[in-house]
Amino acid sequence: MEMNTYQKEAKATAIYPNDGNITYLALALCGEAGEVADKIKKVLRDKQGQFYAPDIAAIALELGDVLWYAANLANAIGYTLSDIAEINLQKINSRAQRGTLHGSGDNR
Repeated sequence: MEMNTYQKEAKATAIYPNDGNITYLALALCGEAGEVADKIKKVLRDKQGQFYAPDIAAIALELGDVLWYAANLANAIGYTLSDIAEINLQKINSRAQRGTLHGSGDNR
């Protein structure tokens, strides 16, 4: 599926308090990312890091929720997912060219 098509379809199902509220969307995105991390943590804790098909499927479902909130947050700030992807690749490619993939800080 094309990212901007997904974004439009995600927006059509967006029902949350204060439609378009950046703060709510950012907090929800963090919560969903936490759910991804929690699924992985439980595999590390309970299955000695062995990921099985049901674990991977559960992670994929949570990643879908992350994507849904990312799409709606991007929309709320006036960007398409394609814009966000392009901006990110430009940033990463610039870091790679300058040898600054490792390290910290937004402007490295």
